[in-house]
Amino acid sequence: MHRFRVEVLAKTANPQQVIYAAMHQDYTEAFVYDDRDRFPSEEKCGEIIVKRLLAGDRGHFGCTEHPQIVFNCGYFPHSVMQQARTHRTGVSFDVQSYRYTGIQVIDVVDGKKDIEDVFYLRPVGNYSDRTGKKYFYSPEQRESDLQWCLEAAKRYKADFEAGMSEEHARGKVPFDYRQHFVVSFNLRSLLHFLDLRYKKDAQLEIQKLCEMMFPHLEEWTPAIAAWYKSTRLGKARLSP
Repeated sequence: MHRFRVEVLAKTANPQQVIYAAMHQDYTEAFVYDDRDRFPSEEKCGEIIVKRLLAGDRGHFGCTEHPQIVFNCGYFPHSVMQQARTHRTGVSFDVQSYRYTGIQVIDVVDGKKDIEDVFYLRPVGNYSDRTGKKYFYSPEQRESDLQWCLEAAKRYKADFEAGMSEEHARGKVPFDYRQHFVVSFNLRSLLHFLDLRYKKDAQLEIQKLCEMMFPHLEEWTPAIAAWYKSTRLGKARLSP
């Protein structure tokens, strides 16, 4: 998992002030834009949002839909992308397609890329399935699986060079090839995503994605992230 990356491409500036402005507009006759120079500080706005909107399970999440954050996520297995894209409300994705980028599979065969830059296998270690059955993924089994990935890459290369299209040939490669993607969330949809996927029974790799997103949330909206961490993190309590 050390190859996984999560970087921020863009984000709404002063997001807690933006949420405050939306909240304030709900109950004032004034045009809140005209008061923008007199808004509380970003830190104070965070405190107000937690107190008036979020604390006590009031469920007032609507105002948190205004700020946006865009992540670039890299080297995650395809299975993570499959899970992530089932949560579409307030979320947009652009995903690396192997219809256009399959040359990297050939690069593995030609020795230009490390096999683990293109295909993902879990680290050696102890695991359990969804029913709690425990097993050990041994170094020998992992090495055998790496060789299987290499053989699949060789088959891909042979088919491609024989004239097969990329979208046809990619059916021969292992399921968990690595993919990069860009994903944008509004704050509400990000919290919902964390509710679903940053919990102990989620797949390990998507838990890691959430784990790597969370420090960016803490930097972006510190008061809201602190509230979320103390009240909701890991509890699978879906945001309204």
